[in-house]
Parts: sequence; structure tokens; C-alpha cells
Amino acid sequence: MNIKQLTYFVAVAEELHFGRAAERLGMAQPPLSRQIKQIEEELGAQLFNRGRNAITMTQAGERLYDRGTNILRQMEDTKLEVRRIGQGAEGRLRIGFVGSSTFGMLPNIIKSFRANYPEVNLSLIPMNNAQLHRALVSREIDVAFARPALKDREFVTRKLGEEALVLALTDTVDTGNRTVVNLNDLAAENFVLYPEYPRPSFADFVLNSCAEQGFEIASRVFTMDLQTALSLVAIGEGVCIVPASVASGTRNGLRFCKIEQPLAQTELSVNYRLDEQGIHVRNFVQLAQSVARKTL
Repeated sequence: MNIKQLTYFVAVAEELHFGRAAERLGMAQPPLSRQIKQIEEELGAQLFNRGRNAITMTQAGERLYDRGTNILRQMEDTKLEVRRIGQGAEGRLRIGFVGSSTFGMLPNIIKSFRANYPEVNLSLIPMNNAQLHRALVSREIDVAFARPALKDREFVTRKLGEEALVLALTDTVDTGNRTVVNLNDLAAENFVLYPEYPRPSFADFVLNSCAEQGFEIASRVFTMDLQTALSLVAIGEGVCIVPASVASGTRNGLRFCKIEQPLAQTELSVNYRLDEQGIHVRNFVQLAQSVARKTL
């Protein structure tokens, strides 16, 4: 028995009249009668008591009606759910992100997406760049916010914006009224870099940027992520070079200064697989680009 035959049976069960059921289904009565007879033969059970003036359901028919109507409802619900997912109104989106992006435009992108697609479940997973790359390759995430961009021929990268690098230092350091510092004045300081591994990473971007300006970081303290790096700076374990957007967040024990040397700017990008066909990813990336343009 297939779904179409089940639909025929339910129509007869609800009308208890072959003629009315056939009219409701838009078909002739004889083919409908044959279909019901075929169902009974396949199931090995009589579904209707056929009288001269009326028909009634047998116990077997009543049980099939109860189960059958539930099956048809589930089929309709399933079709609706699948259609909504296909349209991008429902479903799931897994987003990986570097920690520094939470200080910039990422929160606004997430808020905007939730407002426009409230039925789409978002999974937000903090990772470093190397983890983001592996997770995209293995399809553990759908979208990656990376700094710098992920390099892979199988990825599509959309640049969201660039920002300067600034210096984070403990608020107990006396800088007078200076809001701009020269890196050469910090040669004796520990520089907290992240992540420690895998490499290359944002730490290497900072090291290379400083080297291009003739400043070699001699004393290096590596840690795993931005939050830990800022905590170490706050307790006086060193200084840390971070994206300028990090300075927009308030954190006890820290202050931020501009850097006199013109270091390279850091780029935030959104990345996804080249073969990605999901409408959720397309909607998310388009919205992320729109929010980024407004933010910049």
C-alpha cells in the first residue's frame, strides 16, 4: 500500500460513501472501488462492511484510519518542514569564529541573522584559524570567521573589513598622557602572543608585521587564545598586540594604546566551502557582507 492508496482509503473512511469519496478525490467511482479492494487483498483484512444503502468501517478499517491519518499528517508536516528548510526559513547553521571577532562586527551579524531567520538554529564554536580550516574541510562547520583569511582552493573567502593593530597593556603602567606608543620603548617587555599552536597563526602575523618595521620581539610568551592573552596582560605578565576592535570592549585591568609604527592591518573574513549549496550559508554570507558595509 502506497501513500496515494492510503489517501484513497482515508477519503472513503471519512465519507463512508464511495461516490462522495470519488468526487472528493476527483476520480471515477469504479477505479476507487478497485483500489480499496486491492488494499484489502494486500493487507489480508476487510476494511469496510458494504451494505445495500450504507458502508461502515470494520475494526481493521478503524485501526488503519487512526494510523493512516497520523501518517498523512506527518507526511504533510515533513513536506512543510523540508520546504521551509529549502527556503532558508528553518534548519541549522554551524559557525566557527576566532575570538577577536566577537569584539567587532560578528555580534551584529549574529543579531541581524537571528532577527531575519529566527527559526534557524545557530551553533557558535570558537576556534583558531588552523581549527577553522580543518573543521571546514571535514564539514564540521558551515561558515568560518577567520583572521587572517583561510587559504585553500576549495574555500570561498569574502573580506569583511580591515582594522589596525593596537597595544594592550596593564592599566598600572604609567604612560603619562600618551595614547600612542613606540614599540622600541617596549623592547624589554614580554610580548604575549596567541595562539601557541598550530602555526602559522595570528601570532606569526604580529611577528612578521613588527619585523617589517624593524622591531624584533625578543621576549615572547605564547598562549592559546585571545582571552587568556588579555588575562595575562591584565595581571602584568606583558603586553599584547591585538586588533583595534578589541579595544572597544571594556575589561578591568587593561588599557589600549595606538602603535606609532605603521603595522600591517589585520583582515577579518568569512569563509565557506566552494561546493557549499545550502541556502542558509548563502543567506548568512550575504547578510554578513551587508552588515560589514554598514559597520565600515
